[in-house]
Amino acid sequence: MPLTLRENKNIAFIEFDQEDSKVNVLSGDVIKQLDKILDELKGKTNLEAVVFASKKPGVFIAGADIKEIENITDPLDGTRKAQAGQNLFNKIEDLKVPTVALITGVALGGGCELALACQYRLATFNPKVSIGLPEVNLGFVPGFGGTYRLPRIVGLQESLKMILTGRPVNSEKALKIGLVDRVVTEVGLEYSLEEFVADIKKKKIHPDKYKRRRVKGLQKVLEESLFIQLFMTSQAKKGVLEQSKGFYPAPLKAIEVIKKNYYEKRAKGLLIESQAFGELAVTDISKNLVKVFYLMEKYKKLSVSGAENIKPQKIDKCAVLGAGVMGGGIAQLLSSKDIWTRIKDINLDAIAKGFQAAGKIYHQGVQKRKFKPSEAQRKMAHITGTLDYSGFQNADMVIEAVVEKMEVKKKVFKELSEVTNQNTILATNTSALSVAEMAKDVKDPSKVIGLHFFNPVHRMPLVEIITTEKTSKETIVSTLNLVKRLGKTPILVKDSCGFIVNRILLIYINEGGRIFEETGELERVDEVMTKFGMPMGPFLLSDEVGLDVGIKVLKILENGFGERFKPVSIFDKVFAKGLLGKKSRKGYYVHEKRRYPNP
Repeated sequence: MPLTLRENKNIAFIEFDQEDSKVNVLSGDVIKQLDKILDELKGKTNLEAVVFASKKPGVFIAGADIKEIENITDPLDGTRKAQAGQNLFNKIEDLKVPTVALITGVALGGGCELALACQYRLATFNPKVSIGLPEVNLGFVPGFGGTYRLPRIVGLQESLKMILTGRPVNSEKALKIGLVDRVVTEVGLEYSLEEFVADIKKKKIHPDKYKRRRVKGLQKVLEESLFIQLFMTSQAKKGVLEQSKGFYPAPLKAIEVIKKNYYEKRAKGLLIESQAFGELAVTDISKNLVKVFYLMEKYKKLSVSGAENIKPQKIDKCAVLGAGVMGGGIAQLLSSKDIWTRIKDINLDAIAKGFQAAGKIYHQGVQKRKFKPSEAQRKMAHITGTLDYSGFQNADMVIEAVVEKMEVKKKVFKELSEVTNQNTILATNTSALSVAEMAKDVKDPSKVIGLHFFNPVHRMPLVEIITTEKTSKETIVSTLNLVKRLGKTPILVKDSCGFIVNRILLIYINEGGRIFEETGELERVDEVMTKFGMPMGPFLLSDEVGLDVGIKVLKILENGFGERFKPVSIFDKVFAKGLLGKKSRKGYYVHEKRRYPNP
């Protein structure tokens, strides 16, 4: 059974533990079972609290059953499914005994909404604690009361941030915004829970359902103003339209629902939400976003066929060859996961630039509160520099990020095979060159692999893992394990010219160049493509990538695939003028305070 009910010291525990699953989800069957348990609790008068908890480590409740949502084809059916969850959570909210959500891991979607229906929320200092409402990323709005309860608990400003971005918060942030009442360590959790319940009994924690505990001072005054509320929702809508260009209806519908139900009583507010959920859940956009979600989950769990029994090599020490923008970014990413990283380049100025690139990312992370200053400083200390190969003998992996020239890379790989140990994995960050060709002079080509990060490394989620015919399964498994540890989405790619991303990306940029040569309308081409739904037009994208990089990769692709990848003449003309794009502040556009086309 996915749910069990037990009592201990006058506290009832409703514990989730989905069978044959790593996570707990709120399927239709679970909702029915929980409904029966709640009916059973109604007659108990001796209880001091009801605690909702999970037996699964690192997971509270991952959300509703997406497969059930995917099968919704009728808006009315979607509305009814949402109302079933809402009615259940209303029962939790209406219990006469204090209710506590004990959050020890992931609490997303319906899991977060169940916690919101509880009178109190107790979280742990666990890095896996992640509380949020990611529904808009699947093309619909929260359907189990999230749009109604969250603004009443944390205020309008914070709830708009959470619902419109779908980004979850950790336990520390949740405490700060009032989403949870207390955060405790997992050591002695049973005692901490008993103490928490005792404090509830003594009314040391405010008993009101919707108290906006952390909304204080000026923010509280502002959020009670109708004008400010309208301004907040108006600005939120403006931000959504700037980012999504109106292609995704869910965030806009979420704003509309929050505006409508903000002053409504519970029954009317939840009806507005459930109808919006039913309306969006049947759209093609939602169905496609759910498919994208499944694909992303598939690649996060990517494994190597026939390598089930191979234990991945432990990678705790890395070296990065080349301290440019990419090298610095890769070093920062590795160090952020507490991997000792050694950067090598030809002079101290180059190494300093690599340190600056990594330091800048940490500085931005501190400003955005992704890192505490002390944490950023500690992680930055994991990076060291060198002008020679000292320390490379101890590296578990070396990632090469030098200039994109085959003769240089072959020379580097030959040197690396002589200065590293027999277990060291040799990886290249090449964007298009043959990995097998690079490995020709390496003593053990089974340890050579492609590891293509995208710029900026700390933000781009995708990593291409390129394998040759000689790359061993142990090397592939170990590299795949590292990419997952780094929080990236891996794709396994054969050693074919340009791999996957650049073969798609560069044909798009090149075709934009052809249209420009025919029409002379640079801005118009970019405008049409963004209106179509592309995040960037081909010319702005070319400036972001760098014209030098684009031309270099196109020529590699031309050598591999012939005429169809031949760079159009406009690229060479612009490049010949020394215009590299955003990195030189001038390319197809002038990149200053205000971006405009370069005449």
